[in-house]
Amino acid sequence: MQLTPVDQKKLDEFYDFCKNNKYHVISYPDAADLDVSILNKFNEFLFNNYGDWAENSNYILNTFEFEREVIEWFAELLHIDINKCWGYVTNGGTEGNMYGCLLGRECFPDGKLYYSKQTHYSVAKIVSMLRIEGKVIKDQPNGEIDYDDLIQTIKENNDPHPIIFANIGTTVTAAVDDINLIQKKMTEAGYEREDYYIHSDAALSGMIIPFCDDPQPFDFADGADSVAISGHKVIGTKIPCGVVLAKKENVAMITHEIEYIAAHDKTITGSRNGHTPLMMWLGIKQYTYYQHKARIKYCIDNAQYAVDKFNEYGIKAWRNKNSTTVVFPKPSSATIKRWLLSTEGERSHLVICGHHKDKHQIDIVIEDIVSDLKLKFQ
Repeated sequence: MQLTPVDQKKLDEFYDFCKNNKYHVISYPDAADLDVSILNKFNEFLFNNYGDWAENSNYILNTFEFEREVIEWFAELLHIDINKCWGYVTNGGTEGNMYGCLLGRECFPDGKLYYSKQTHYSVAKIVSMLRIEGKVIKDQPNGEIDYDDLIQTIKENNDPHPIIFANIGTTVTAAVDDINLIQKKMTEAGYEREDYYIHSDAALSGMIIPFCDDPQPFDFADGADSVAISGHKVIGTKIPCGVVLAKKENVAMITHEIEYIAAHDKTITGSRNGHTPLMMWLGIKQYTYYQHKARIKYCIDNAQYAVDKFNEYGIKAWRNKNSTTVVFPKPSSATIKRWLLSTEGERSHLVICGHHKDKHQIDIVIEDIVSDLKLKFQ
């Protein structure tokens, strides 16, 4: 069978559009430098990873062996023994966050979910779907959670078992909530560590912070109960996906044996994409730890270059610690549209990714934005 000429033309035009705009999404943290062409030969197969990758199921066309290696790699990165945790490749950060919140609810059915104003918009949906009572906490100017307001709100609600949602790289400013400080303040408020749950939404910074010389606390060694990380951001998989890892004893509470697939189910979705674990596997295996570290340093150095460049032109720009996100005043609507800038209130941002191979690319964007802002503020 063949497409009609009209339909073929539509596909060809869309391909040209994609090629022309591949590097144009300067405001979104989706790396475009992962070459997955080596995986093209697998496109003829329908891979379905339903169930637990650690068990055999009665559907043999899966990528469980690759998913296993992905989870083992992330367990080591996040400082937890693979025998004490379980996780899987998700459809993206939202599913990973839902999984963490679900486990928090199962641990503490009456617990309320506390999250800052800068938390990803999907959490409001998660609160609704899981029927958890949510409490929005104030944020600081840099996007970090207001720790005093967090504790005050927990106290006001007389909540014996809070579920705390920590942002490890907010959408707008890449701010990181300090889970060590959260635990310290919870102790001061009279809480034992086993009396509350912490989920780390590390969709953005989970593949950045571990490779920094002075990392902020966010992983299992630091006290997290679950961690979610995106695969299509820093790693750059061509299909949105992510990973979520959690303590094994908590996962056991939602595990069910499914006769139909001859395996245990521990995931949110039933059928799962088997191609994304291959892409995740390729993305993490193509570099050594030190090459990952060098790639992240390159992005952070270029982000600081962008901050300095803006400031040289008299435009106040800044970034958070260990961040590749550069925040600056909102330009005109025309410039926002031209560069597809993500904007909130009076601030916009750009994100430096692995495919920004030279500073010339960055200069072009900055100079255009600066010209616009100087007209705006003159």
